[in-house]
Amino acid sequence: MTLALKNFALAPIHALALLTGAKSFRDNPLIGSRRLNEWGLHAGRVQLAHALAASRRARLAAGISAADRAAFDRDGFVIRRDVLPAAAFEQLRERVLGHRAPAREMVQGDTITRRIALDPAFLRAIPEVREIVDGMLWRGLTRYVGSYDQEPVTYVQSILSQVIDAPPDPQTHLHADTFHPTVKAWYFLTDVEEDAGPFSYVPGSHRLTPQRLAWERQMSLVARTADRLTSRGSFRVGVEALPALGLPPPRLFTVPANTLVVADTFGFHARGPSLRPALRIELWGYGRRNPFLPWAGADLLSLPGIAARRAPLYWSALDLRERRLGKRSPWRDAGLLTPGAPAAPIR
Repeated sequence: MTLALKNFALAPIHALALLTGAKSFRDNPLIGSRRLNEWGLHAGRVQLAHALAASRRARLAAGISAADRAAFDRDGFVIRRDVLPAAAFEQLRERVLGHRAPAREMVQGDTITRRIALDPAFLRAIPEVREIVDGMLWRGLTRYVGSYDQEPVTYVQSILSQVIDAPPDPQTHLHADTFHPTVKAWYFLTDVEEDAGPFSYVPGSHRLTPQRLAWERQMSLVARTADRLTSRGSFRVGVEALPALGLPPPRLFTVPANTLVVADTFGFHARGPSLRPALRIELWGYGRRNPFLPWAGADLLSLPGIAARRAPLYWSALDLRERRLGKRSPWRDAGLLTPGAPAAPIR
């Protein structure tokens, strides 16, 4: 089947995808259409998604403090230090860092991202983790920032920087994850140093200002033929472009362990560069839902018995797709590992 015939056959699916979080300019000819984007398709999707997110956040605002709301509305992130008492944190960290569990790894440039799912088995083995991910602080912030009353997908995440002889990690380039508000959370179990790949974020870049909307529109006209990640809908931006958008330089989050950061990753962010081999370990979560839903709750995937199983089910689906369709999963089975285990040879 020719590409034109394939696109014609899939036209109804491509059209329906416009009402979802679909973002790939390369895979969806409507999203990637220069003509439609000149007429305002991408800009319109961005505006509608942000308006609906603001409405949902207003209904979730009571879940966090006024100070945290003000910090988020200004910066696009909230940072809270000393989340647990010192003794409780040391016990949590010791148990998490010493626990061997099924791990998956993904290679990006010279960096390995390792994830261990906070699935029912992990939570039974280390119930102290629930004090964080079921706590009022984590729940309130992830829901308000993400604009949905939903459980984030959660992991123990380890970032092993400069462990492969390869080009630099592409996640060190400033980018927005997608075209609509979405949430990620980092509860750091290790100190984060300035030269060891800290999280970075451009304060205020989550706001849909006239400058940002104009930039989104311009990017939509060229995204389809841009670099791979931009063409997939995760727009890259250079530091030199920030002043024209009315934005300051990125902030590096060099923070001690026992710090929580929750951010809207429509805002420009990146993994800061590592000047040496380094290891960063955190409890990490993300939440992303159809941005065009007017209601904040009713998320079936957040139901008890389902929420904690989403990560292993996702990995199993990727494995099945690889076996049946031959499309290689980016998340490779690394066996039973502790979060801080040395990088294994790449298979």
